[in-house]
Amino acid sequence: MGFNTITYEKGDGIAVVTLNRPKRLNALCDELIGELGTVFGQIGEDRDVAAVIVTGSAKAFAAGADIKEIIQIASPVVAHEFGSRIHAVFNRIEGCPKPVIAAVAGFALGGGCELALACDIRIAADNAVFGLPEIKLGVIPGGGGTQRLPRLIGVGRAKELLYTGDSINAQEAHRIGLANKVVPLDSLMDEARKLALKLVKQPAFALKMNKLAVNEGINMDLYSALGHESRCFEILFSTEDRNEGMQAFVEKREPNFKGS
Repeated sequence: MGFNTITYEKGDGIAVVTLNRPKRLNALCDELIGELGTVFGQIGEDRDVAAVIVTGSAKAFAAGADIKEIIQIASPVVAHEFGSRIHAVFNRIEGCPKPVIAAVAGFALGGGCELALACDIRIAADNAVFGLPEIKLGVIPGGGGTQRLPRLIGVGRAKELLYTGDSINAQEAHRIGLANKVVPLDSLMDEARKLALKLVKQPAFALKMNKLAVNEGINMDLYSALGHESRCFEILFSTEDRNEGMQAFVEKREPNFKGS
């Protein structure tokens, strides 16, 4: 696959998607959004990929949307079309059947922060900076920030960040639950790959059901979500990996999962 604004590589069951507009600090332009949508469409159907890492080139994860494009939006209709494209792609990332890890170094602001929020797990380098500064431009986040952030860190903390537009460092992001872990910059990708390799060894369909149960259940009332969890749990009793996992436990050996 040839891309202009991202790079893509895969190996050992891991796909690595790197935002690659270093001169613009990986700002999210229309082309980049389109290429993210394309690559995640293919990743979702690629049986050779069991886990995904999203990261940025150079000194940033993504420093927001490309203001040179945003400033050209001349009507609510065009703004709606722009926002709908971003939502569709970020929803595709969030709904990817494989676990998605954001490896965040440098700026993850605006749309960059929203991209990280669409991922399952966020590992932050110690120089990472998170924020949703859209209020300072007279707008609000348009890529899911007003919805995913409160669900992750709580309504009160999210409103403070949204209302002030202030940025926070990696340590504060970890404290409030926005980042799962903070690591030295030099070891960021090693830590992301270490986690990805751990996930690659898990039973793939059970991972998918875990993700489905959480992502869909969080938007249901409790008892509907518990019913949804039960259906996901029950389905797994038809899989070979369930048989293998339980048999390996009884026999006191390591399981050999095959993703079926």
